[in-house]
Amino acid sequence: MAANAVRTRTLISQTQLNRPTGKVLYRIVLVVVVAGFTLVFLGPLYWLVTGGLKSTSEVIQNPPTLFPQHIHTDTYSQAWSRLSMGRLLFNTLYYAFGALVLQLVFDVAAAYSLSKLRPVLGNVVLGMMLATLMIPAAVLIVPQYLTVLDLPVLHLNLINSPWAIWLPTVANAFNIFLLKRFFDSIPADLMSAAAIDGAGPLRTLWSVVLPMSRPILGVVSIFAVVNVWKDFLWPMLVEPDPANQTLNIGIRSLSTGVPQNVVIAALAIASVPTLVFFLIFQRNIMSGLTAGGLKG
Repeated sequence: MAANAVRTRTLISQTQLNRPTGKVLYRIVLVVVVAGFTLVFLGPLYWLVTGGLKSTSEVIQNPPTLFPQHIHTDTYSQAWSRLSMGRLLFNTLYYAFGALVLQLVFDVAAAYSLSKLRPVLGNVVLGMMLATLMIPAAVLIVPQYLTVLDLPVLHLNLINSPWAIWLPTVANAFNIFLLKRFFDSIPADLMSAAAIDGAGPLRTLWSVVLPMSRPILGVVSIFAVVNVWKDFLWPMLVEPDPANQTLNIGIRSLSTGVPQNVVIAALAIASVPTLVFFLIFQRNIMSGLTAGGLKG
């Protein structure tokens, strides 16, 4: 019985952990590690939120105060009105969810064709896509800008239009790789059964593949929205019109002459939607990234 028992190797043996001293040390180390990581991840958010509640003089004083001496909640209302946060939020949501729709359409189609339709030289195409991940994003700024400045074949200038932000986000090799990896795990028997029932490739994708791919679609959706939301350099180059700018660019452009505590409050407001979006769909991240097979 003992020979067949499954043993798990850990840094601390079970015998040591069962001792009183071992339990105390284990709990101390656990509390210290958890508290340390909590401080590292939540510390900047705490400074961001409390910075918007402080007065201007308290924000810039050195050394900084841990808690606001006097809470100024009106700073957030000033940030909303003085920096036109409503318009900037709408612009950013428009760009983010437009990029999401385009990525779901084109990246899913590319991953499905590479995984299930298996075109000629499909592995070569996938390899070339993955090779682009090795290129630093800063290197691609100039070629991308020249492309949207004069779109090949159509000769259209996409500067100051949503397409200048949407089109570069569609060519996302990482998302295509994630989707293809998940599609590869779908049993071939299901695809054969759909073909026997008379379903074509598109009907199989819509009725069989996509309903089973909700976890990975959630992951891709989170990546698509967050990438547009946090981007700074590219929207600054292609959206010069203040009326069309995103949150990051708009706050920077409108912050001239605005008190620093108001700017910090605006940054705190700008971070709320992505945090809420992540907390709602956080389960999909791990379930989608770890999904590599299906149980029968």
